[in-house]
Amino acid sequence: MAQVTILAGPERRRRWSDEQREQIVAEAFQSGARVCDVARRHDVARSLIYEWRRAMRRQADPAFVPAVLVDERPQQVCEPVVAAVFDLPDGGRLKIFASASPALVAAALKAMR
Repeated sequence: MAQVTILAGPERRRRWSDEQREQIVAEAFQSGARVCDVARRHDVARSLIYEWRRAMRRQADPAFVPAVLVDERPQQVCEPVVAAVFDLPDGGRLKIFASASPALVAAALKAMR
């Protein structure tokens, strides 16, 4: 005959209401709060708090943010300064501007070989 062990202690899997979940998630992501501290205080796994947050974001309606139009004239763009011009054998022309990064210039020269 097989032996059966009956555990009479409290159930380890707990159930949280939606309000409790929202309160814990809000507390965990307040400015200056640390998720690990909130999880420890409520005896919840950190990963569960992140999972609750993802689930809440999926259920939330997409929010629209109003656009703010500023009536300012754009600054005039200065013509870029050409540092070097290379005429290619096929009739093309490669211009390297003074504002180009050294890595970009090196890549362009390497590609010309």
